[in-house]
Amino acid sequence: MRHHRSGRKLGRDASHRKALYANLAGALIEHGRIKTTAAKAKEVKPIAEQMITLGRRGDLAARRQASSVLRSKDVVHVLFAEVAPRFAERPGGYTRIVRIGRRLGDAGETALLELVKSPELKEKLRKDAEEAAKAAKAAEKKGGAAKVAKGKAGEAAAAKGGEGEAAAEGGSPKEKRSAKPARGDKFGKKGVPTQHKPTTRARQRGKSGD
Repeated sequence: MRHHRSGRKLGRDASHRKALYANLAGALIEHGRIKTTAAKAKEVKPIAEQMITLGRRGDLAARRQASSVLRSKDVVHVLFAEVAPRFAERPGGYTRIVRIGRRLGDAGETALLELVKSPELKEKLRKDAEEAAKAAKAAEKKGGAAKVAKGKAGEAAAAKGGEGEAAAEGGSPKEKRSAKPARGDKFGKKGVPTQHKPTTRARQRGKSGD
């Protein structure tokens, strides 16, 4: 019986378990959210909150303590420069676990471990989203106006090109349809109708005497 023996072994020895917690806590601090099993999330949650408390202290001793656990200078910098100031007015409860069901394969229960958003951050994100939506709407409106103007310019150029082709061919299509043959074409030079030459078949009939 494991009475008064807190913690989970997770099928790992002590050093492997310690490295796992450091990696998960560092990923949570760096990305703000991680997906893992519910058991691992429960074990990492208090460690991550302890690191954020050290970040709120902000002194050199706190930075060294965080470095000994997280094992990454970049993650420690993100913790003290970006994450901890977000929770300066929050006395604990920096993370939460959201269960998302069981995964395929071994049916292990999975969960999201994420940092909660402070009211100031929520307001900032809301304003950023509104500004992005306004900018996108303005860009779409500007693009539509430019497209309409381009279409009108293309139509004008096409109409102008059609007029030029008609002028080069000797007039508009309407004038070409209404043009009548000249008198000299229908009649001879002296006004006498021209005589058509007999066809080859008519000449053969005349020779044969039919």
